[in-house]
Amino acid sequence: MKTTIDLPEEILHRAKIVAAQRKTTLKDLVITGLIHTLDTPPEQVEIQRRERAGRLIAALSKGRNTEPVGPLNRDDLYDRHQLF
Repeated sequence: MKTTIDLPEEILHRAKIVAAQRKTTLKDLVITGLIHTLDTPPEQVEIQRRERAGRLIAALSKGRNTEPVGPLNRDDLYDRHQLF
């Protein structure tokens, strides 16, 4: 079945890069992601969310940074999370 999904340009660009790196198609990458998301129990999603939040809070607490970093969007927070 065909469908149209409007994606932000940066996400589409990143997805195309990952698909090329994995030697697969964008379609297969999306299908794999959807299957993973649909097969993950809601309880596990909540556990993972809490674990990520705990690690982020711990990492932020270590720095004791008193200077504001400015507004961060979801992708910025995710990228910072990957550092820890």
